Amino acid sequence: MAGRREGPVDPAAGPVQRFAFELRKLRAQAGGVTYRSLARRAGYSVTTLSQAAAGERLPTLPVALAYARACGGDPAEWEARWQEALAESAGDGATNDDGSVPPYRGLARFETGDSALFFGREQLTADLVDLLRRRRFAAVFGPSGSGKSSLLRAGLIPVLRQAREPDPRPAAIRILTPGERPARTHAPLLTPAVPGDGGAGADTLVIVDQFEEVFTLCHDAAERARFIDLLLAAREPESRLRVLLAVRGDFYGRCAEHRDLADGLRDANLLAGAMSPAELRDAVVKPATAAGLAVERALTARLVEEIADAPGGLPLLSHALLETWRLRRGKTLTLAGYEAAGRLDGAIAKTAEKVYGRFTEGQAAAARRVLLRLIAPGDGTPDTRRSVERAELPGSGREDTAHVLEALAGARLLTLDGDTVELAHEALITAWPRLRGWIEEDRERLRVHRNLTEAAHAWQELGREQGALYRGSRLAVAREHFGGARREDLTEVERAFLDAGRDHERKGRRRYRLVLTAVTAALCLALVAAGLAVRQWQSAVTAQHLAESRQLAAQSGALLDSDPDRAALLAVRAYRTSPTREATAALYTAAALPLRERLAGGTEPVSSLALSPDGHTLAGQSADGTVRIWNLPEGELRRTFSTGRDTVGDVMAFSPDGRTLAVTSAGGTGVLLGLWDPATGRKTRTLAVPDGAVRGMDFSPDGRTVAASSPTAVRVWDVGTGRERRSFTGHSDPQAVAFGPDGRTVAAVGLNGRLRVWDMATGRARTVRDGRIEGRATAFSPDGRTYAVVPTEGVVQLREVATGGVRRTIKDVAVGMNGMAFAPDGRTLAVPGPGDRVRLWDTASGAARGTVTAGHRGRGAMHVALGAGGRTLVTSSNRDPAIRVHGLPAEQPRTTLPGRAGTSVTDMAFSPDGHTVATVSQGELPGRGAVQLWDARTGDHEATLALPGSRLGAVGFGPAGRALAARVVDNAATKNSAIKNSAIRHRLWARVIEVRDLATGRLRQSRALGALDTAVFSPDGRRVAVVDWEQSVRIWHLSTGALHTVRTGRDRPVRAMAFTPDGRTLAVVSIEADDDRVTLLDAATGRTQRTIRSGAGSPLSLAFSPDGHTLATASGRSVKTWNAGTGRLLDSFSVSGAAGPLTAPSFSPDGHTLAIGTARGVELRDLATGRPRMSLPTRSHPAVAFSPDGHTLAVGTGSSVALWTIDLPDPSDAIRSICGALDAGLGPLKGPCGAGG
Repeated sequence: MAGRREGPVDPAAGPVQRFAFELRKLRAQAGGVTYRSLARRAGYSVTTLSQAAAGERLPTLPVALAYARACGGDPAEWEARWQEALAESAGDGATNDDGSVPPYRGLARFETGDSALFFGREQLTADLVDLLRRRRFAAVFGPSGSGKSSLLRAGLIPVLRQAREPDPRPAAIRILTPGERPARTHAPLLTPAVPGDGGAGADTLVIVDQFEEVFTLCHDAAERARFIDLLLAAREPESRLRVLLAVRGDFYGRCAEHRDLADGLRDANLLAGAMSPAELRDAVVKPATAAGLAVERALTARLVEEIADAPGGLPLLSHALLETWRLRRGKTLTLAGYEAAGRLDGAIAKTAEKVYGRFTEGQAAAARRVLLRLIAPGDGTPDTRRSVERAELPGSGREDTAHVLEALAGARLLTLDGDTVELAHEALITAWPRLRGWIEEDRERLRVHRNLTEAAHAWQELGREQGALYRGSRLAVAREHFGGARREDLTEVERAFLDAGRDHERKGRRRYRLVLTAVTAALCLALVAAGLAVRQWQSAVTAQHLAESRQLAAQSGALLDSDPDRAALLAVRAYRTSPTREATAALYTAAALPLRERLAGGTEPVSSLALSPDGHTLAGQSADGTVRIWNLPEGELRRTFSTGRDTVGDVMAFSPDGRTLAVTSAGGTGVLLGLWDPATGRKTRTLAVPDGAVRGMDFSPDGRTVAASSPTAVRVWDVGTGRERRSFTGHSDPQAVAFGPDGRTVAAVGLNGRLRVWDMATGRARTVRDGRIEGRATAFSPDGRTYAVVPTEGVVQLREVATGGVRRTIKDVAVGMNGMAFAPDGRTLAVPGPGDRVRLWDTASGAARGTVTAGHRGRGAMHVALGAGGRTLVTSSNRDPAIRVHGLPAEQPRTTLPGRAGTSVTDMAFSPDGHTVATVSQGELPGRGAVQLWDARTGDHEATLALPGSRLGAVGFGPAGRALAARVVDNAATKNSAIKNSAIRHRLWARVIEVRDLATGRLRQSRALGALDTAVFSPDGRRVAVVDWEQSVRIWHLSTGALHTVRTGRDRPVRAMAFTPDGRTLAVVSIEADDDRVTLLDAATGRTQRTIRSGAGSPLSLAFSPDGHTLATASGRSVKTWNAGTGRLLDSFSVSGAAGPLTAPSFSPDGHTLAIGTARGVELRDLATGRPRMSLPTRSHPAVAFSPDGHTLAVGTGSSVALWTIDLPDPSDAIRSICGALDAGLGPLKGPCGAGG
């Protein structure tokens, strides 16, 4: 180009020429650099750059900016100039007001009269005609925005009306949408018409468009079933009807709820899939040609390329073409006009915002009310539109509402059909951020409103019958949502309905007061009777509260899996209505859920997320390129920054030190991988990925390099310099990528299981393995040694990177189409499944650790991350702008106290201050037993007292916490072991009880008792009760040495004993000839206070509650609680999963919880509700003991003792926990969490 002069360009000829003139001027100011040199700097060809300054057409923005940068221009300034030229050039050619008819329908559907402009669906129309020829009952399925309504009206109906022999034309074609009462409304249309010109054999065709309304708008199950049965009658051979349903694809599963409907559609359905490139070109070009217009080839190519990545995007295409037509240049639709219209993804929003921006404040408020009235909020399904009568619109007679309707209809955002109003297309719901934000903000209120509308219509149709009015909580909820200024959102009928309900309630209260006054005046002398009546009324109110509380608790339980947030709030409301046993159990169950904290910072869906290795920093990227940084666990938004471009791909990654965040975004010719400082929001490096979206990223262990996988290669860059160090090719489909533990290798694996490992030093492939599987997701463990892959449906395999061998196979896994994630320690794998469920799996054993419902309202968990220690799960959805942070329960004890080899723990005791725990171990050989002292806070070992006997038993502390007592059953001599603590040691052996000082070894006292069988210590450690071989029970006072008998042996074997907390009563379990009993003895006199007959199955262990009022007995697999004062049975329950006898139960210090050891672990059961609160996985039949403050539970299994942190909230704590976790984003649902309920 250096040898040929450029032709002159006149800057006054127009905005395109002016922009070209300014580009040439910039090049001249840069020293007249040649186009060949300019091409090397800009990265574009000589031809492309010279045409940019030719003045014939406006260059694309990336070319213009590359030209400006190469000449030293400011990119921001030149982007502004380009936008100005684009707006002017588009405006110059606009012919909006010349009266011509547009060849495109925008958001409105094609009607039968538009068939001359309907192109691209010829083959699908032919397939549909063939299906109707073969089947009397059929359906066409497709996603929202696939053009089903237009296909039926502008494609199918004209073809059927022009049908010739041998296929007669239908006698009549009727098209309908179900609405709220489909059977009552449309029954007359489901009768055959009298045959006309089609001949006597012609059938009547009934087309049911938007069939999903039977699920979204019709809430009466009986009405829905009647309508479906009327349609299914067409299957009968003698029927004169044929029925065609048009159904949104995401309601395919709902059709299976009706068995006959599912049978009818089994082989009689057609899928309206995506259009081919050729069909898309026809849909773009041919309507324009029919109208005498032309479409720039560049515009056609751009539209075909963009719509291919937008499933269900035909309404977006149609609207973008309509707006581009408005901005046409002469008779040509141009790429510049398309850009000015907002492009495919922004045209609808731009049109809507343009109309909305012209509204006055009053009109804007009316627009919000009208648009929300036209929405049916989804319940686990996407939101849908609803058709309404004008009379249902709030303020429908007002000037503001009328103006809003005309303006929105004029912009083709609404459809006005007589007295009916509806959204032009459901695409408006997702494509207009403002409307989407209104829906999310008012979602719960919309649900209440739809129910209110239906109830008000029913009340009106019943002649305003009082029995149809809202009462009680339903009236209260409706008035809460629509009080004050919100009444403007209601129609006259709805306001009258609520007012009538309020008046009816007031009249009821007034009648009650009048009756009460009359009764009081007439029976003033009958005070007792009046008091009785009041008490009866109070009992009735209490009974009503009890019933309502139990009903709410039952509803909470039913929603635990599908909607845990709502279940938790219902549990709070149930408890505050009345603290029934059921409500308390529901509250505790809800508090034990992994409640979610909702982190929201915008309205755009989350496209990717990343959690720092230490679990304290969370990054989330929205679809618009905005990145938000939160602190965890506080959930505080720390930083927000924008990449400046739309996001590309769905991966982000933190460096090992958490100081660098890798984020992808769109570039001019590919994808950009930016390295950002999350603390400051400053970009430190930009790396180019030219071949498409990034699928996986990983930093090396030292954080100095970063690797990214894309469709054709795995690239490795130096983080410090941005230089590309390696580019590995040869993998057909790289997905997940990871560095080896030493950073010397890079591994990549694809969905097909194909694994490649490259050497960073040589660049050669070390390992190549073919998985030959059809996978869905892949993930590497944090250390790069293991990768997870889905080889087939329902299975996840954990494979070794080094060998490719399968280390573990996890079965029965419901795997979704989304990614998996390992915990930082690699011990847990999170696997998103269908819907909102995320399953957690132990990578060592393959066992399931739990299931978390993510709470994205059915949108699915697309991305997951596990925090350090596996205590935090983070989830996001690409259809939800919020990130959910889930707290997970602890699966490991706080610390473990190791025992001596060859011993087993038989008893434990905490010191009165809870700072020390003593454990008793017994060995198989003499001299192996020991009493050990541990620091209960740190788990540090303090001292060991070695005992000669192999059979060691109970242990107890003295009242001051400085004396320790333990028993030994052995006749071998024992050497004293000194310990640095002032304590008393006593030894129960075959014939003698010895009391020795642990510090000096000096013998304090001894007592000959004969052979001992059982011994238990009093809670204060002052006394010990023993059972000799004759089954006599004696109590020995350790401080005085006094000994007295409280029960003589009468051939009734003693199974177990327990002191009350005050030591005044001793419970003894004895076995009688005819039954088993528990005898309560006065510890001072031996007098029998009470006898409890426990029935079949003698209790093997027992314990008193801290207040001494309740006695718990364990027998076999069941536990019973008794009133110790009266002997009355309080409760009885079986321990689920128990195999073999239960170990001694232990009460928590507050008496609310009972710990029971089973063969599978420890169960903590709430005594108020009788329900389990918590389960601790341990080995067989552990011994258990609570610390004095109740926050630690010692669990002894084998030779060791585990100390578990116990945090079981009481009801008030549970309510605070639930309301605190669900505080954000509750909206009107926050009612149960308000002060006082």
